[in-house]
Amino acid sequence: MYFPIFKLHGWGKRFAAQPQTIYSEVPKHKEDLNMKRTLSILLALCLLLTVFAGCGKAKSAPQTTAPATVPDTAESTAAETLPAETTPETREFTDSTGRTVTVPYEITSIAVTGPLTQVYILPLAGDMLAGVSNGFADSAAVYLPDYVTQLPELGQLYGGKGEMDLEALLAAAPDVVIDVGEAKKTFVEDLDALTEQTGIPFLHIGATVATAPDAYRLLGSLLGREEKAEELASWCETTYNRAAAMMEKVDADNARKTLLYCLGDKGVNVLAEGSFHAETVNMMGRNLAVPEEVVSSGNGNEVDLEQILAWNPEYIVFAPDSCYSEVSNLPEWQSVEAISSGHYYETPYGPYGWLSSPPAVQRYLGILWLGALLYPEYVDYDLQEEVTVYYKLFYDCDLTDEMYQALIENAM
Repeated sequence: MYFPIFKLHGWGKRFAAQPQTIYSEVPKHKEDLNMKRTLSILLALCLLLTVFAGCGKAKSAPQTTAPATVPDTAESTAAETLPAETTPETREFTDSTGRTVTVPYEITSIAVTGPLTQVYILPLAGDMLAGVSNGFADSAAVYLPDYVTQLPELGQLYGGKGEMDLEALLAAAPDVVIDVGEAKKTFVEDLDALTEQTGIPFLHIGATVATAPDAYRLLGSLLGREEKAEELASWCETTYNRAAAMMEKVDADNARKTLLYCLGDKGVNVLAEGSFHAETVNMMGRNLAVPEEVVSSGNGNEVDLEQILAWNPEYIVFAPDSCYSEVSNLPEWQSVEAISSGHYYETPYGPYGWLSSPPAVQRYLGILWLGALLYPEYVDYDLQEEVTVYYKLFYDCDLTDEMYQALIENAM
């Protein structure tokens, strides 16, 4: 077969020269074309299969590969439904009488049953006081923070002047009412009745001269003031232990002085040896006042001058409101050894008496004072330095030299 179109191309010339050959190769050319078409179709099918296979792998990949950050829905939901931590409203507190009383979990306002408790509370939680048991004279107020002297008076529960004003107490609305000191015989019944009557928890914390550190630690746990309570307790422990060690040496040398603590405007009331109020006197001297029956009150046992003369102490310490300034002019007192030898003194006072008015923690000042007064050769401390530390720690008062000299004017 002859194809004229090939004349226009190089192939045409070759085909024209060999027409027979071209004719004979035509069937083979068609066969090649068919083969090529078949191969092309097969190649296309392979490519399609490859594409489909790739797509299949892409879709199945998430089934074999876990995501890096998939939230745990169950755990998250559980966390969201857990109740938030809340502070309980109340807690149980066991006081020194063994009573377990329900008190607010966090105490922010307190009242006290009297001056003794007030002395203990002032350095630890004076800022919590809703009121004071009694007011302060100007001579006492100079040693205390202004906010304390401006608090309302609520009265006191036992002894002293007046009674607790329950209406004023309810108006002040303290979280608790605290009593510190010596437990009375009917204390449990009294405190339970007051708690029921007012709806305010009444608590008692036992405290003596020896156990004042324990009292502070218990008060600290009640009021959430553990750190400050430990500071006060540690000072009391150090002072008490030092005095006790000194008195052991005094007794070993048989050098303990005979002593009376005289009160009242005539000076014939005495704090007896077995009295709670006489603890400091008993510790630092040989208390000659040993009556048949001990009166457990701040006024002590009333005796007469004849009895004092019979006891004839080496030293007499007069209460701040007694007859110290008069005895030197009273002939009847001149036969008493302490008076005739000039060994009589007036107890320092400000804002409270150093020995027993009231019989609270300030009696540690009395320990320091009597040690320096009666046994100067045994003491290993400077009295003014110790007193200055106490006034700062317990009253937040910067005691000046002038203030110190005024305190001990008739005491040394």
